[in-house]
Amino acid sequence: MDLKNIVEQVLSLAESSGATDAEADIGSGSGLSVTVRMGDIETIEHQRDKSLAVTVYLGHRKGSASTTDFSDKALRDTVKAAVTIAEHAGEDSCAGLIDPEYLARDIPDLDLYHPWSITPRQATELAVACEKQARDSDQRLTNADGTIVNTYSGEHAYGNSQGFIGGWKWSSHSIDCTVIAKENGQMQRDGWYSRCRDYADLEDINDIGLEAARRTVSRLGARKLTTRTVPVIYEAPVATGLFSAFISAISGSALYRKSTFLLDKKGERIFPEHFHIREEPHLIKGMGSAPFDNDGMATRSKDLVSEGILQDYVLSAYSSRKLGLLPTGNAGGVHNLVVRHGDQDLAQLLKTMNTGLLITDMIGFGVNQVTGDYSRGAAGFWVENGEICYPVEEITVAGNLAEMYKDIIAVGNDVDIRGNIRTGSVLIEKMTVAGE
Repeated sequence: MDLKNIVEQVLSLAESSGATDAEADIGSGSGLSVTVRMGDIETIEHQRDKSLAVTVYLGHRKGSASTTDFSDKALRDTVKAAVTIAEHAGEDSCAGLIDPEYLARDIPDLDLYHPWSITPRQATELAVACEKQARDSDQRLTNADGTIVNTYSGEHAYGNSQGFIGGWKWSSHSIDCTVIAKENGQMQRDGWYSRCRDYADLEDINDIGLEAARRTVSRLGARKLTTRTVPVIYEAPVATGLFSAFISAISGSALYRKSTFLLDKKGERIFPEHFHIREEPHLIKGMGSAPFDNDGMATRSKDLVSEGILQDYVLSAYSSRKLGLLPTGNAGGVHNLVVRHGDQDLAQLLKTMNTGLLITDMIGFGVNQVTGDYSRGAAGFWVENGEICYPVEEITVAGNLAEMYKDIIAVGNDVDIRGNIRTGSVLIEKMTVAGE
């Protein structure tokens, strides 16, 4: 299946249907997912997906339609549906394709495509071995909540009526182990996973199993805390949430709707002077890497925060027009957000904190994007004299993101690279911890 040919066909149909402009986004892929529990197969799933989204413009009127059927008739019907919607849509002076000078001209190879020809039997054997390694490591691990081996490979293409068409192939593979521990009538659940573009870069299944076991057993005997205001460390895997909230707050849609606590903050210091955040869309094998955004605009490396000062927003073609600014190549979001870290590992961060809370798990969603107010359920460990004392649970951490960002003391070098946001553990000077 040649996706670019289908895009060209759709754009031609749109033009013959009277559209002044059009764009099409298409994807297809296939994968395998195997789940085992307590040594037995729970599910084996084969995925095969494809989808096409078409947007047409009649001047400044816009209409969109989508389909999973790539037959000639379905393509004609989808374009016709988009045109019909556009005919009934209201005028929007900001609607339209991105200006041609921003379109990607060179499509770099970012080494994102590494298909894994693993069989269901081989995937099952990996999952069983990973879970066995976890459960055999401690007799308190009496149960399991599933170990999953997942692989997926796909292709993406985008084109518009300005003569642009491009795309790339990609893959994603993961192994995820979750186990359950029991002691003195208390049960705890935790796990660990590895995820990457190239299956050869996955962590060893024994290491995944052992880390899943360690994290689960370490939560046994968890206590509650009384309400207090203390320093807090967000462990790297949960610290990513702090920065996804930041990206939401500087995104174009939040800005032109005036629904963000970071409205009109460009050029102002919103983090400490030592703080730096950079977008790196061309990292080789990066989970967030992309040569162009959803508008076809070439992506580029840029500082979003330098010396604590907000340098730029995250804008698409549409949101940039709404704001009277230039597009930033972020239609669809950011691509590899990299938070600069110091030279301390997590153990050293604990020493720096001395006494406070280490958060290893977050529960629920409690972020008010308009005000920055933040309140989420959490679990983790109480720390005294730089050493972990005991696990804690059923607590809530609260603050305001504007103050939390300014109160960041340090970022650890234990960087989590499994997702689109790359950060180490984050030490915040003070937050309210609500418990008993």
